[in-house]
Amino acid sequence: MTRRSFTFRYRSAHDYFETFSAFYGPLVKALAALGQTGQASLRDQLVALAEDHNRNENDALTIDSEYLEVVAIRH
Repeated sequence: MTRRSFTFRYRSAHDYFETFSAFYGPLVKALAALGQTGQASLRDQLVALAEDHNRNENDALTIDSEYLEVVAIRH
C-alpha cells in the first residue's frame, strides 16, 4: 500500500460539481433520487464544501486529495 495524492483542478467549484454530476456514478444516482429542492440543496452543499477546501486564491478551484493505492498480486 502506498499513500498517493492527486490535485483536482477546475475552473470553479461550480464547474467541479457539474463535471462530477455528469460523470461520477454515485452522485448521478443521488441526484436522480432527489427532487428539485433536494438537488439544489446537495449542489449548494457540495459547492460550498469544495470552496471551503480550495487552496487557490483566484476564481479557479484547486483541491488536494489523498488516496491509498493498493496493489494486489494473485498467485
